[in-house]
Amino acid sequence: MTERSALYEQQLSEAYAFLQDGDDFLVVSHVQPDGDAISSTVLIGWLLDRLGKRAVLVNEGTVPSRLGYLTLADTIQTVSERPLERTFARIVSVDCADYRRIGTVSGSFAPDAQLLNIDHHPTNDGFGAVNLIRPDAAATVEILYDLIRHGGLALDLEAATAVYTGLLTDTGGFRYSNTTSHVMEIASSLLQIGVRGHQLAQHLLEKMTMPQLKLLQRGLSRLSFNEDGRISWLYIEPTDLEETGAAGEDLEGLVNYALNVEGVEVGILFKIGGDGNTKVSLRSAGKADVAAIAQQFGGGGHVRAAGCRLEGQTPDVISTVVESVRRSLQS
Repeated sequence: MTERSALYEQQLSEAYAFLQDGDDFLVVSHVQPDGDAISSTVLIGWLLDRLGKRAVLVNEGTVPSRLGYLTLADTIQTVSERPLERTFARIVSVDCADYRRIGTVSGSFAPDAQLLNIDHHPTNDGFGAVNLIRPDAAATVEILYDLIRHGGLALDLEAATAVYTGLLTDTGGFRYSNTTSHVMEIASSLLQIGVRGHQLAQHLLEKMTMPQLKLLQRGLSRLSFNEDGRISWLYIEPTDLEETGAAGEDLEGLVNYALNVEGVEVGILFKIGGDGNTKVSLRSAGKADVAAIAQQFGGGGHVRAAGCRLEGQTPDVISTVVESVRRSLQS
């Protein structure tokens, strides 16, 4: 056993003990949750139920409608719409790169709260009292799969579907460089349980709503490139969602249209907010570490996929981020 795997086994044991020792848990993932965040949330809910524990599943934002098929997804409370009426002393945070990504849910943590931090982002600073972090994992659900197996539990079809969903979305349909042999072994075992992989791929990766298509049209009409064509970006204005009827979840994957142009090394999506804040999503073809770029602006993520938020006028924000990317490609 390598030193790293020995440490990981120790973290698995400590995390499982944290779940066994408590009884009343609050489970939270990052704001604006994606496939891995929601899948991880329901998986922890599933695991705590198997351990005979009580759990409340929450998020600051709403669950993307396309993930509504996941068992327990309909029990995740949206704190921005209905705040919690009490505090919790036992917290499980999944897929949060840093404490700020928990959002306003942190207001429901008791002063003496103990937090279990389960995550796969390299920029995670270990903000939990107990930390289960594996930066080389493709998704947080991969770590949870290991945690469930560590506890000697067998996944049923509902749990297997959640694991497969998180893997599918965070690997881009098993196309990204984080698709390791371990990921494929897990996927194979899930298919044997009965997961309908082809149906999930069609639902999550292929299908597009009409509002989503209209939003894509607007974004592509603004597609821009720097002088040498190695950086590409597009932006979405505050009125675009309302005028197209699209939801925030329809932005997912839009940045890939900038990255996938031949010769582009970094693709960027700027989602301009009405409050002067702009959310920036960065994707790298491999030569630039976009996590390092995002950290310059208080964000984080992975080497090839990261994000951050900036304040300021749109032209200034775009210029600042593009210039940072340009310097990174030159170094």
